[in-house]
Amino acid sequence: MMIIQKLKSPVKSAYSIAEKYYSIISAVNDLELTTREIQLVSFTAVRGNMSYANIREDFCKEFNTSSPTINNIISKLKKRSLLVKDNGKIKVNPVLALDFKQDVKLEIMLMQNNGKQ
Repeated sequence: MMIIQKLKSPVKSAYSIAEKYYSIISAVNDLELTTREIQLVSFTAVRGNMSYANIREDFCKEFNTSSPTINNIISKLKKRSLLVKDNGKIKVNPVLALDFKQDVKLEIMLMQNNGKQ
């Protein structure tokens, strides 16, 4: 028997949708991303990349952080393949990148592993 539950969550902006999406992805996949890491991935997804100084400055102002902190988070997220370098630009891995200016509908299936593969 499968239980289906539908949830709707109105949000204010593309960034808010991205932040909720990456929070859910982190929780479902046991990624244990910190709040700041989710903020950075979300910001990167909405802005397109995190390579330009003006984009990094905007992130620092918005989230009251520093450039060295951003560099550390980017390095960690690249090692985990959440961020990738594409044509010299730091972007969200295409597998996880969506157009957050659109509504996002997720289907999550949590399955019991009763010893079956």
